[in-house]
Amino acid sequence: MGSNNKFNPLNLCRENVKLLAPYTSARDEYVSNGNKMIFLDANENPNETGVNRYPDPLQRSLRTEMAFLKNVTENQLLFGNGSDEVLDLLFRAFCEPNKDSVITFPPTYGMYGVLAGINSVQVHEIPLTTSFHIDIEGFRNKLDSKAKMLFICSPNNPSGNLMDPKHIEEILQTFEGLVVVDEAYIDFTESQSWSNRLLEFPNLVVIQTLSKAYGLAGIRLGMLMASDQIISILQKIKPPFNVNELTQLKALERLDQKERIQKEVNEIIVERKRLENALKFMPFVKEIFPSEANFVLVRVDQADQSYAQLLDQGIVVRNRSKQLHCENTLRFTVGTPNENKILIETLNKL
Repeated sequence: MGSNNKFNPLNLCRENVKLLAPYTSARDEYVSNGNKMIFLDANENPNETGVNRYPDPLQRSLRTEMAFLKNVTENQLLFGNGSDEVLDLLFRAFCEPNKDSVITFPPTYGMYGVLAGINSVQVHEIPLTTSFHIDIEGFRNKLDSKAKMLFICSPNNPSGNLMDPKHIEEILQTFEGLVVVDEAYIDFTESQSWSNRLLEFPNLVVIQTLSKAYGLAGIRLGMLMASDQIISILQKIKPPFNVNELTQLKALERLDQKERIQKEVNEIIVERKRLENALKFMPFVKEIFPSEANFVLVRVDQADQSYAQLLDQGIVVRNRSKQLHCENTLRFTVGTPNENKILIETLNKL
């Protein structure tokens, strides 16, 4: 392995965060042991509404279940109000505003840039190649940039492809900051999650979400997996009750439906292939980008026109034409078999 054996996240951490003592809530100080207690510690309304008590600030039941499912320890796991919150926590823990910088590989998920802007952190962009792979030479030339974090979306949004693991490995071995691999779409691939290699790479951070494969976008639950050292830094700055009670309950309920989730994921993959096959024969389609996500990016002859025509037919897709390398592209999320059938019929008519 490369030079990162001596990696210590405290060396990257903001000085003020190192000195912070996290807020402790009443629910941190007393943890129920299952006995029937009278809770007069947290200034809650004592009248039962189902949600009159504060949620567990450490999401213990959910964390135990998820750590088992993802094959990580409970100390390597942090939950947030969607992936967007855990991404924001990384900026707030490790990047000094108006001083530090991060690296992104556009076109990629737009929130990295937005969060950098909110936190007043500079972004160095290393564009992907035109086939949407990491420009590893471009990365090597940026190695002295002293950036604190680097974001890799794999499978990538908007293009749908997985990034070459050899490139990711080289980056993990040579980059001195945190390498954040965003795996929002990992469940739709055959590929292993990078979370299996946390012990090998102390600078690795893996982000996943329950919004896609688990079908829980509306409850906003994201998670971050990393070394327990990185997690304990983030625990210091996360809001005490960032994951609410309804979210925790709904997530636990859904995690019980493992077979159903797998069936839905398999169906989406089958439908994605069906959509790709149908698109091949449409004259206005110029290029179909290979996808391992739950969407397909397609280059067409007139994206704005096709987008508007689909809207007229009651179908909303995403026009990605303004993104780098994405001139005249539409992104189709894979719908239900019936929705995809209507999409294909509509496109054939157009």
